[in-house]
Amino acid sequence: MDSFPLSADALLGIAVGLGLAAAAGFRVFVPLLAAAIAAKTGLLTLSPGFTWLATTPALAALGTATILEVGAYSVPWLDQLLDVVATPAAMLAGMLAAAGVVVDLPPVLKWGAVLLAGGAAGVTQGATVFTRFKSTTLTGGAGNPVVSTLELISAVVTSVLAIFLPLITLVAVLLLFVFFTRRVHGVLFGRRAARDAAREAVAANGPPRVPRGPGKRP
Repeated sequence: MDSFPLSADALLGIAVGLGLAAAAGFRVFVPLLAAAIAAKTGLLTLSPGFTWLATTPALAALGTATILEVGAYSVPWLDQLLDVVATPAAMLAGMLAAAGVVVDLPPVLKWGAVLLAGGAAGVTQGATVFTRFKSTTLTGGAGNPVVSTLELISAVVTSVLAIFLPLITLVAVLLLFVFFTRRVHGVLFGRRAARDAAREAVAANGPPRVPRGPGKRP
């Protein structure tokens, strides 16, 4: 059985795709706009069937969508509602971005990389939802504009790095995945461990005693 050797272009395409997908978890349209601009200026090669991404109408549509998305996330409490639809939208955008830049791969490997890119977008989107939830809980939503600004900066920086330094971006995405997984594991299982410890303490010491009035025997 012949093996398919991965070319340098294929490896770079996978790295760029995963980086752009991760950026989609911060803002859905920013990485698509960045990929379109890079392809339009000749910095990025698009896979067959995705050359439309570099057309003027696509650039105009993605630019408008990016402005609307950024503006919507600056509105208090609306950002919470957007997170409901942003997760599946981010995964789809990440898969689209990866499919557009992954080249020189057979269909099975290409679509495997595309599905992996959707997972990368889901991880970063999950991290933003988790951060926004903590901000809303601790500040009553007052700190959410700061979170939104940081998300926008992260989307822009990650998109640029994915295009110019894809391998470094790929390592950063993997580190983010490990960090977020450990945080979620700590939150979920840390609370479970605390509940288990409380149950064990109650079982060992017995139920709490009810104070009795003077003169009554315990």
